[in-house]
Amino acid sequence: MNKILWNPNLDSNNNLEEFKDLINSKYALSLDSYQELYEWSVKNIPDFWNNVIAYSDIKYSGDSTTVLENLAMKPGANWFPNISLNFAENLLKERSNHLAIISKNENSDLIKITYNELYLKVAKLAYSLKKLGIKPGDRIAAILPNSHEAVIAMLATTSIGAIWSSCSPDFGIASVTDRFKQIEPKIIFSIHSYYYNGKLFDFRKKLNSIVQNLSSLEKIIISKPIEEEPNKNENFLNLLDLFDNNCDEIQFERFPFNHPAFILYTSGTTGLPKSIVHGAGGTLLQHKKELLLHCNASKDDIVFYYTTCGWMMWNWQVSFLSTGSTIVLYDGSPFFPDKTAMWNFIDELDITIFGTSAKFIDACKSHDLSPNSFAKLDSLKQILSTGSPLVPESFDYVYEKVKKDIRLGSISGGTDIISCFALNSPSIPVYRGELQCRGLGMDVDAFDDNGNSVENIKGELVCKSPFPSMPISFWNDEKGEKYYNAYFNKFKNVWAHGDFIEINEHGGVVIYGRSDATLNPGGVRIGTAEIYRIVEKFIEVEDSLVVGQEWKNDQRVILFLKLKEGYKLLNTLTDIIKKDIKSSLSPRHVPAIILKIKDIPYTISGKKVELAVKKIIEGKNVVNQDALSNPESLELYKSIPELL
Repeated sequence: MNKILWNPNLDSNNNLEEFKDLINSKYALSLDSYQELYEWSVKNIPDFWNNVIAYSDIKYSGDSTTVLENLAMKPGANWFPNISLNFAENLLKERSNHLAIISKNENSDLIKITYNELYLKVAKLAYSLKKLGIKPGDRIAAILPNSHEAVIAMLATTSIGAIWSSCSPDFGIASVTDRFKQIEPKIIFSIHSYYYNGKLFDFRKKLNSIVQNLSSLEKIIISKPIEEEPNKNENFLNLLDLFDNNCDEIQFERFPFNHPAFILYTSGTTGLPKSIVHGAGGTLLQHKKELLLHCNASKDDIVFYYTTCGWMMWNWQVSFLSTGSTIVLYDGSPFFPDKTAMWNFIDELDITIFGTSAKFIDACKSHDLSPNSFAKLDSLKQILSTGSPLVPESFDYVYEKVKKDIRLGSISGGTDIISCFALNSPSIPVYRGELQCRGLGMDVDAFDDNGNSVENIKGELVCKSPFPSMPISFWNDEKGEKYYNAYFNKFKNVWAHGDFIEINEHGGVVIYGRSDATLNPGGVRIGTAEIYRIVEKFIEVEDSLVVGQEWKNDQRVILFLKLKEGYKLLNTLTDIIKKDIKSSLSPRHVPAIILKIKDIPYTISGKKVELAVKKIIEGKNVVNQDALSNPESLELYKSIPELL
């Protein structure tokens, strides 16, 4: 069993324990542990979600008695068919001078917006959008930085019942058009420039190319300084002008629970990005459960998640508004003006929940950064990490170099579910290298290839019962074939997510990477994260990537190493790495070849791109390279002599 790094204080205020007590009282139960509550939640799906909708104080009309018409795990689950709600109304129900948003980019001062001010801005923009002819079901696209303007535009969109879909400005032209062309938006929100790592990027030329490829657009709304020259094209509007009206109330129309609110996209590194449609009710209910029960969120929290508008964590963070918390939005490099920036930001704003990626934590560890030596971090209660598996050594780093008394929540889910399958809990210990638990109401299991449940053994992440944040549909997938093939063609009536996981006896979860990137030398399934955990603890290694290459009727393991400056790939280093992998894992895990590489490809949301590299070394083309943050890195993997 892994080492315990943090233990809960159950005497402190805890939403999850309060919820458990309510369940015990209502159903005359004596559930004691988190694991017992979890087992009850997945065995009593309708009762669990009905209690969540009541506990989380979601505003809706109608009767919630009927939770789900059919408990079969398949596409098209019809949740709460007799209620209606409005997504934006639930994020704007706090009406006070309590801070809602703190927003900043590399080149700006802090912008602070109260809940009353946020409501008024959303009211004015929603009014203007209606004047422009926007109706329920219309698609609104956005290419915006992580800013208050993006949040206001999203809330205005969903308040009308229109559908929001956003990308980050660092997406390439093809990447944006591949996404938005599918959904035919009427309006697009954009910026005219942005800063990253101290450099100004003019976005206007890029925007013009994107607009020319989107024939459905009627208006382009630009967020730009008021002194900027007006665009002579009448289809281009200044966002600031749309706040210039007398509207001060929002007429929230409530829609069916499954009314679409968001369209998100797969990364598109192995084909055209799939457009995933998420419902207002399912997204809201799932987020409320995760934020209230798993994160223990309250009005006292100041929440910062380093994200962009092109990642589902943006949607997840913004939903903290539904708990009355203050959200902190930052756009720019996490290491600007230096590597201490984000940690000092925590002290500056008294942030209580800090969310980031495993890649950021690994980078801080790699640069020997010790935040506890220069930052107080007194306000910080939780650190959340996602994007890729957090290796055990990164757990050690957080508790040794950041803060000892901290709840470190490694969380995992995806764009597909706009939420989490496994995440954190305020009521159970943090074990080294583990996600604390499976999410309440998420009937998650590990299956072997024959569809048998396995414990303490690596298997396919599956979900055996329906959950509210399942996609409503894929866009332009009338027969549901893309949807079905994405999740349901591996096991009958079971969602197969595409991750390789292990669930242990106390309910902890270890993620081993994507199952479609799983290595298979000699018929033994190996998760890539297993090798990363060994390799990236070496002081010489800055980053690594491992892929399988078909070779002589089998598969061999290829390991690429990006070394820190000043280090060389000597035989002594490769021998030590191979020996460590063999002794810590198995002979099957040992790479056949270890090669030095200058860069490792990542998606814009911070995930290593193993499948694209595998295709490259097999001589195949990789489409939609704009989905990568560093697409030029793929050129490094072409025609490597050792692999031919």
